[in-house]
Amino acid sequence: MNMADSLNLGCLCSTLQPQLLQGLAGTLEASHPHLFSASPVFMSSRDLQAMERSVSALHRVSELAGYQALALDRAPAIASHAFGPQGVFMGYDFHLGEDGPRLIEINTNAGGALLHAAAARAHRACCEPLDPMFGGATDLGQLDQVFLDMFRAEWRAQRGDAVLRTVVITDDAPGLQYLAPEFEMARQLFLAHGIHALIADPLELQWRNGALWHPTLPPGTPVDLVYNRLTDFDLSQPGHALLRLAYTAGATVVTPHPRAHALHADKRNLVALSDDALMASCGASIEDRELLRQVVPHTQPVTAENADALWAQRRQLFFKPDGGYGSKAAYRGEKLTRRVWGEITAGGFVAQALVAPSERMVRVGSEAARLKLDVRAYAYRGRIQLLAARTYSGQTTNFRTAGGGFAPVVVLPSSTDQIIYC
Repeated sequence: MNMADSLNLGCLCSTLQPQLLQGLAGTLEASHPHLFSASPVFMSSRDLQAMERSVSALHRVSELAGYQALALDRAPAIASHAFGPQGVFMGYDFHLGEDGPRLIEINTNAGGALLHAAAARAHRACCEPLDPMFGGATDLGQLDQVFLDMFRAEWRAQRGDAVLRTVVITDDAPGLQYLAPEFEMARQLFLAHGIHALIADPLELQWRNGALWHPTLPPGTPVDLVYNRLTDFDLSQPGHALLRLAYTAGATVVTPHPRAHALHADKRNLVALSDDALMASCGASIEDRELLRQVVPHTQPVTAENADALWAQRRQLFFKPDGGYGSKAAYRGEKLTRRVWGEITAGGFVAQALVAPSERMVRVGSEAARLKLDVRAYAYRGRIQLLAARTYSGQTTNFRTAGGGFAPVVVLPSSTDQIIYC
């Protein structure tokens, strides 16, 4: 057992300082009681380096013409638009094991970065000697600027040197969304840097004279950029028609967008990424292919032809819908019923080799609880900005587990004599 595992299973430390949650503590304590864990998660510097290399390799592969042709061939037509933006808040989810991190899935529109950054700062304040180890890839004190620079880079990719004046943060019924507090944090971030920002349902948007508008923006000022939190990844639902029109016309910068989802988050991409011969045919370098072999579990589509074989192997597999997100309709094979199996074999699922999550012991009241964990790397253009662990019980992450939720990652130094023991 390595030092990180030893600490995760033996240290019941609690480092969260709720009073430092940037005014969120009172709001979230009642409405989101299991959003933040009180205990950090420990990870080795070796695993951090492996994640950094893997995220860079995955991004490089996504830019190969051969890979894009494969991904876009099965994507809706709207994904063919290439306006320049890459997509903010990419999320690469990993399980940690003896052989290093293994990629479970990739998400566009990965929520929680702003909330987790605030919580990580509130943890860090507990233990000054551990300050440099919190966050992993980026100084937590610089994250607001890092995130703002990301949005400005998206804007410049499509609009060049024009001034970014207005941002709309949009989702269906945004006030009812579980991560609604994060929408307000994003709005405040933009406002603090002189950018007029508001939160809106797509139904509030208007289309006039070739531009997207919102009635509460200053007169004569259209919507410059949309921070898109919708899970309608191809903008095909009727209520999103005006946003779709503005996006396809190039009238508004939308991020993340349908192309980003098609190139990164469609679960069928995992089939290609775990196929070495296919990656070679796409032009992936030998070095990147070696990384992919190490980090991407074998994944295959569920078809009528292989259904019987997959059912027989189900205890070693995890099943996910092609366009799934947030662990919705995802199933561990050993838990499958025949009814659910019928839904899976009807089409639209992939089967991924099961990679067991590592674990974290936490204190819940006066008792110790053993929870599962994964680590999300928030990234932009192939560079990790922030690490966030998520601790939970059950099949998948859920933010409903006592003692679980977002947990900051403490990256241990390579030299164990520098470690601060709990």
